Amino acid sequence: MSAASLPPKLADWFAKRGWRLRRHQAEMLEVAASGRHALLAADTGAGKTLGGFLPTLAEFAGKSIPGDGLHTLYISPLKALAHDVQRNLLTPIDEIGLPIRVETRSGDTPSDRKARQRAQPPHILLTTPESLSLLLSYPESAVLFSTLKHVVIDEIHAFATGKRGDLLALALARISAFAPDVRRVGLSATLADPEEFRAWLAPDGRAQDVALVIGEEGAPPEVSILLPIEERVPWSGHAATWAIPQLYEAIEAHRTTLVFCNTRFLAELIFQLLWDANEENLPIGVHHGSLSKEARRKVEGAMADGRLRALVCTASLDLGVDWGDIDLVVQMGAPKGSSRLLQRIGRANHRLDQASRALLVPGNRFEFLEATAAMEAVEDGQRDGELFRPGSLDVLAQHVMACACAGPFDEAALLAEVRSAHSYAWLDVERWTRVLDFVATGGYSLRAYDRFRRIVRSPDGLWRLTHPEHAARHRMNAGIIVDSEMLHVRFRNGRDLGKVEESFGATLRPGDTFRFAGMDLEVESLRDLDLIVKAAKKPGQIPSYMGARMPISSHLADRVRAMMVDRAGWARFPDDVREWLEMQDWRSQLPGPGQLLVESFPHAGKHYIVFHTFEGWNANQALGMLVTRRMEERGLMPLGYVANDYAVGIWSLRAVTDPAPLLSPDILNDEFIDWVQDSYMLRRAFREAAVIGGLVERQHPGKRKSGRQVTFSTDLIYDVLRKHEPDHVLIEAAWADARTRLTDVGRLADLLDRAAGQLVHVELDRVSPMAVPLLTMIGRESLPSGAADDELLVEAESLAALAMRV
Repeated sequence: MSAASLPPKLADWFAKRGWRLRRHQAEMLEVAASGRHALLAADTGAGKTLGGFLPTLAEFAGKSIPGDGLHTLYISPLKALAHDVQRNLLTPIDEIGLPIRVETRSGDTPSDRKARQRAQPPHILLTTPESLSLLLSYPESAVLFSTLKHVVIDEIHAFATGKRGDLLALALARISAFAPDVRRVGLSATLADPEEFRAWLAPDGRAQDVALVIGEEGAPPEVSILLPIEERVPWSGHAATWAIPQLYEAIEAHRTTLVFCNTRFLAELIFQLLWDANEENLPIGVHHGSLSKEARRKVEGAMADGRLRALVCTASLDLGVDWGDIDLVVQMGAPKGSSRLLQRIGRANHRLDQASRALLVPGNRFEFLEATAAMEAVEDGQRDGELFRPGSLDVLAQHVMACACAGPFDEAALLAEVRSAHSYAWLDVERWTRVLDFVATGGYSLRAYDRFRRIVRSPDGLWRLTHPEHAARHRMNAGIIVDSEMLHVRFRNGRDLGKVEESFGATLRPGDTFRFAGMDLEVESLRDLDLIVKAAKKPGQIPSYMGARMPISSHLADRVRAMMVDRAGWARFPDDVREWLEMQDWRSQLPGPGQLLVESFPHAGKHYIVFHTFEGWNANQALGMLVTRRMEERGLMPLGYVANDYAVGIWSLRAVTDPAPLLSPDILNDEFIDWVQDSYMLRRAFREAAVIGGLVERQHPGKRKSGRQVTFSTDLIYDVLRKHEPDHVLIEAAWADARTRLTDVGRLADLLDRAAGQLVHVELDRVSPMAVPLLTMIGRESLPSGAADDELLVEAESLAALAMRV
């Protein structure tokens, strides 16, 4: 389809703007005309979002204008992205004069507007998976969605593989029951495996029903790695605070710079250090998910208007937000994956014909290798991403409850509907019956308690709510993101600054100071879940957060290993990195692809063993615990362990002479099960499953449970179920989380396979060069990244002198 095939109003708008209809946008129109579903994989700046909405705009610009009712549903992983898309979508609608009403719906939407949207829906509704699920819990949802023609899912890679994707898959199945001819459209710039996403997007997992549309190629990004002026890459640390003077110079030299950090703590730290170096008083802001909505909107507005020279941020701005004046993106620390890096690079220029410019700032030598691997992966066009896994049972329980809130349902019909979602095609009748029984009674061990009786089967065979109040309670508590419990940070006048975790707030007393939202604050009091503060005159500590760590991707880890044994390629590295690898090669060995290098050596009166796995922090943390338990059984007297993305090190009173028996595959059957059952990990996973599945409610009318109260409730129930009903649905859901998300058991199994085939054990007389970064972390594992970087550098230099001695 050419621009000439567009409705005249739309073609004229393109012409006035000097735009041409891109090939992939034309293909999206053709696929829509054929009635097929579509998955568009196109670079940032290629007009993906416009491509997703073009069929809708074309229909309203044509001769036969659609009538009232919900026509197009847009789903994004972020509320901010929905608001940004609304701004951008209103431009063509207003300039062309199309009779389209566009509205957003999220947790921030006023309740009166939500009620009006159910009765008088807009033509286009922009929302998130959680808000969509809540909308489906209302009795009028069947009528509301019956007019729907298109569903556009933006940044599909960001949530399809997780629990939010499970919730959305179930919602899409529900919508297809109300509107069988609805088209599904997925959009992404960073798909590692398009075929998997086609199957996820398609009804009944029929990937062939989804047309794959590949976008036009844009200008290749310009990516470089920032190095210390004296070309000395630090041995240890993650914050890359050494780079602040050079980073400030880069900000001065560009119009607008976006500085990405991997954690909220690091974002606050880098913002503080940049502000301290800000002699020119440049307008610099900070943005992360714990800031208040008002603070985030203020910063987003300043960026959109071009009033900021730099913005320090986290993954809260990874996706889609279109600020065309950004001409430099900086990644502080390791990117952890090529797709994540590409996503962040795409925030610069946001034009297909202009190269995005990015600067990677490694915090240490391993991060330099990781940054180099990510940069070369981007140049080669290689993507990585999360693996798909079976749909979660706690999410399914929440969906069943939402369906019951909307009205009575037949269990066989709902099972067929659920199975049409690719994530739940595996669901058998036995598990389905257990999920229904859990929603109805809480399970065998809890059925005596009335408060767990939420649905009941009527004489007519249909399932329905036991009491109407359960619908209101469900809507107050439903959701997928179970953050650590938070305290609102407020001034005495009520102004909300954002949230810190309850565990951090509990350590504060009146008069204590901390830095948050770029300000130094003094604690006045703690009232319920509010931390009352005032401006402080002295600097304070930065709050840390318990968010999940981003592990290095398998693809990137493989690239790093390959680089380490590619001796001919070392010439492109800084001198100190090259000398580090050369000394490691001379004194010990380098771990090549497929190998597992294990080093043992004495140090400070103890025996150390280091497993250089490159399997990510989660897998290494689990391995450290499992091997330590096995060492205890063998009388080796282990004293502790430490892990990072690249290795795990254990110190003991007796030396390990043969590490192979410590890594036999049966460790995942024996020690793993015992460890997880006895650890806090399974309790934590159960707590999340209990909240998602609706067993424990965080909110009641007029009050909200604190994190301690929720934990106390779930711990009591967990102990009862482990003793009396160990096969409970939520215990099974918690185990699935422990195996995949919390311990990365898949990567752990791959590691044990490598150990069985290509384990290389090197015994040394002292610490190796590769082990230095790991050993400097001992005693500091619980500190947020960047909190002790100066101390780490001092200790690293001492260890390095020992390791690099010929």
